[in-house]
Amino acid sequence: MPARLGVFSLGALGLLGCLLAANPVQAQSYPARPITIVVPAAPGGVSDTMARLVAQRFTTAWGQQVIVENRGGANHAIGAAMVGKAAPDGHSMMVAAETVFVINPTLHSKLPNDFAPITGLVRINQGLLAHPSLPANTIAELIALAKQKPGEITYGSSGLGAAGHVNVALLESMANIKLTPVHYRGATPALNDVLAGHIMLTSVSLSASVPPHRAGLAKMLAVGSAKRLPQIPEVPTTAETVPGYEAVTWFGLFTTTGTPRDVIGKINAEVRALFADQAFLDRAIVPGMFEPMVSSPEQFAEFIKSDSAKWSKVLREANIKAD
Repeated sequence: MPARLGVFSLGALGLLGCLLAANPVQAQSYPARPITIVVPAAPGGVSDTMARLVAQRFTTAWGQQVIVENRGGANHAIGAAMVGKAAPDGHSMMVAAETVFVINPTLHSKLPNDFAPITGLVRINQGLLAHPSLPANTIAELIALAKQKPGEITYGSSGLGAAGHVNVALLESMANIKLTPVHYRGATPALNDVLAGHIMLTSVSLSASVPPHRAGLAKMLAVGSAKRLPQIPEVPTTAETVPGYEAVTWFGLFTTTGTPRDVIGKINAEVRALFADQAFLDRAIVPGMFEPMVSSPEQFAEFIKSDSAKWSKVLREANIKAD
């Protein structure tokens, strides 16, 4: 009983349980052939890493080949379209960032988005990193400086609508300031230009921002988590100055809408078992300062619905539009 569960019809997400319950029991024979996990981004990023970790688990558990296929481009839309149009049997999946579900639909109103959420995977807090020459060492000082010089402070992002872009746009909105974005083809070029002093700021994952901060090559003004993190207790949160602010990006596992509920349940259970393994957490999750966010498909669907409403409002107020 297929139905659109993408963020263009978020009301349908609340019907996930009912829609999938109508499918016959198929989990016993699943998987019946090789599985493909699409990553709508280039190799080497978090979505690629998580896809390969999940793929390894599935292969071990089910004895079936799992292929990870990187299909980047168009701000994740190309890879997403592949899975959205695949047969609804659980043999095509996607590991993707929130961009596909809570950013792209606002920027690209006709983007195909036919997905059934399986579970969240990890949440990554962002660090706001500044070049040492920036005459601000705290969020409060940054806000004061930005109000003195509206639009003069530049920040880099990995692209229009990417986490590093919208998280700073959220800060602008909540603090009533104006900064100027400079878009790059990835987070690493933006970070490199901050280190070189070509731009002043970037919001980037802690795994990328902590090393230059500790080496004294840049200064971390704040972390985007709700509370200070034990790994970097000396760095305050932005929320200490701007209450309610969070700068995070998240990654989840999806399949095609209409996939039988029991198949989705089997996949979900295997991912939960993986994240319940402390050895896995110590090896793959803790070093990157990732936060697990596994849940039921229904809980994940409701989370996407809430997050989409939040970011569509931010994008509209910041007048962020696709080129």
